[in-house]
Amino acid sequence: MSEVKIFWDPKGFELDSLGTKKYMRATDGDTPYISVPIRMLSIDTPEVHYPGNSKPSKSDGKLMQLAEWIDSGIAPVGNGLGEYLHPKLATGSAGTLHEEQGMLATAKFKELIAERLTKPSGAKRKVYIRAADQHFDHYGRLLAYMSPSYSRKERESLPQEAQVSFNHAMVASGWAASFIIYPSIPKYTELVAFQDAARASCENGLGAWSDPLTLTGYEFRMCIKLYNITKKLVGGKKLAGYEKYGYVSRFCVDMTSREIFYPGAYYRVAPYNRIFIWSEDVGDAVAKLNLLPAGTDTSA
Repeated sequence: MSEVKIFWDPKGFELDSLGTKKYMRATDGDTPYISVPIRMLSIDTPEVHYPGNSKPSKSDGKLMQLAEWIDSGIAPVGNGLGEYLHPKLATGSAGTLHEEQGMLATAKFKELIAERLTKPSGAKRKVYIRAADQHFDHYGRLLAYMSPSYSRKERESLPQEAQVSFNHAMVASGWAASFIIYPSIPKYTELVAFQDAARASCENGLGAWSDPLTLTGYEFRMCIKLYNITKKLVGGKKLAGYEKYGYVSRFCVDMTSREIFYPGAYYRVAPYNRIFIWSEDVGDAVAKLNLLPAGTDTSA
């Protein structure tokens, strides 16, 4: 029986605005095709470029310095989160590891694309795109699940596990971390399957999870922000509370207990059980998902 206690039934997708996109071609006078970049929903792979176009390996020294600041109590980070992050940062090669994993994740995705979008005849399949309730991210990318487009006959003959989205397949490979953000939560049956895949890859040390010093993509980005904030403090700059702690701003829910944790305590939830919530969405999520404060006894 599944341990997932979060029930969600998304309403679906209504296309509103795509912003400025590249024109590709037209098939007739009223049917233009444009390019639409997609950010695959509910997953996060290691970065190949961050921050900006910089390679993560360029941040090795910064992350090692951050480890020293955490150890000395200078960095504005709680003891629990600091103890969790310190060994991952203190190696002197955290950025290099992250970049290498990002390249391997990219290679895995390309491998899945080549394998699953090629028909037995050698012809290429089209893709099936399904977006959730939140349509676009702040970069204008369509937030969606992407799957091979199978015919009805193929769907009837293929086992369900062979029809999963590329999002799911990347998580199952271990090269993507589960990164579900409210309200873009998969419907219940898909959420259970997603959690099963994420848990299996994590517990079996697949992909990036083979290294205990792995930083997920969202953790790497967080640590770069924390370094920049701490550097300002070390330089004597006065920062308001929201500036000091703005490096981590998403609340975290354990989908197996419905407990909600403050942003700096996300590490207390197993990676495969995490659902993140932006602060402005917490009130809505607490009501709709029947969430409980962390530490609440849910056995009754």
